[in-house]
Amino acid sequence: MDLSYIINHLGEDRDEYMGAAVPPIFQTSNFVFSNVTDMRAALIREMDQPFYTRGHNPTVATLRQKLAALEGSEECLVFSSGSAAIAAGLMSALQAGDHVVCVRKPYSWTNKLLTQLLPRFGVETTFVDGSDPEEYRRAIRPNTKLLYLESPNSLTFELQDIEAVVAIAKAHGLLTAIDNSFATPLNQQPILMGVDMVFHSASKYIGGHSDVVAGVMCCSRERAEIVFRGEYMTLGSIISPNDAWLLLRGLRTLPLRMERVAKTTPQVVAFLEAHPAVETVYYPFSPSHPQHELAMRQMKQPTGQFSIALRSDSVAEVDAFCDKLTYFMLAASWGGYESLAFPMSALVTSANYSGSVVPWNVVRFYAGLEDAEVLIEDLRQALEAIPVKAHR
Repeated sequence: MDLSYIINHLGEDRDEYMGAAVPPIFQTSNFVFSNVTDMRAALIREMDQPFYTRGHNPTVATLRQKLAALEGSEECLVFSSGSAAIAAGLMSALQAGDHVVCVRKPYSWTNKLLTQLLPRFGVETTFVDGSDPEEYRRAIRPNTKLLYLESPNSLTFELQDIEAVVAIAKAHGLLTAIDNSFATPLNQQPILMGVDMVFHSASKYIGGHSDVVAGVMCCSRERAEIVFRGEYMTLGSIISPNDAWLLLRGLRTLPLRMERVAKTTPQVVAFLEAHPAVETVYYPFSPSHPQHELAMRQMKQPTGQFSIALRSDSVAEVDAFCDKLTYFMLAASWGGYESLAFPMSALVTSANYSGSVVPWNVVRFYAGLEDAEVLIEDLRQALEAIPVKAHR
């Protein structure tokens, strides 16, 4: 199936929908049956047939088909958030006494799941840098069950060699899981590299309009059935039909949006790399990045997220820089039409902040759909907030 067919046609029965170009929203909690035989059949196959919207809804089903096809997986489940998808997937694979090896600096809520929630139920985690696949191998214990990747990982965007880590996992009979939100399924397909579970925060690029929160898990049919019968139905962290429809809308323009950020973001990064107030730029697609070759091998084109470390003496200077930004709005997340900045300085007084993980002078950016020249000028004027002494 080609990309255009997946995005514009797969799972859309226009004859059944009275010729509607856009799939309807099945805004219903319940489905009725003309007889008990039909009702029984639907209940038996609740993952694939409408019975109650917590389990199956036609609008959500269309979205699931498209996302599975984009990732190259047999199945897909859609959740109310990315953290819900990750939690359900990992919980389905782990039990008391198991051990996980995870890349250092994962998404903050993944980190909380592994360091605060799962330990309450007897699951341990070892964190590794992950830039060398052998670190995963060395961390494996007799009770290790799963290797977790996030490539590139959050905030400073270090990569893991996905195929190499998968090979290690298979040699030891272990499961693998990855957060693929940074790349999107258009730029990186870990399922085709042998990963067992692929997660996305669909709030990001897949949604694309900053108006829906959702999560995705792509996997085998067997794994999806395990999660569906267990964590998915039991915990009930499902997506609404309306939000599923919004994600279907977002998918229509995903290729165009990814092409746009692939063109403009490297221009913005090149400006920052040359600016004396910038100490470090974290962007895997920059030729100066130590893992540039791996990034170009694993991902098809650049994306819109990058971070910088400012040459600054104080949190106040970083705050002043961010406050001067106009086109880059201060917010979390990424992947919408708008450009965003998220400063680590905002977390200095927060319980979630650890300066030993990501320094306070780091600011994460997402380049939205504006022209590169506009974004560069916005950064140029904001960088005036960093004193001249810091430029030396």
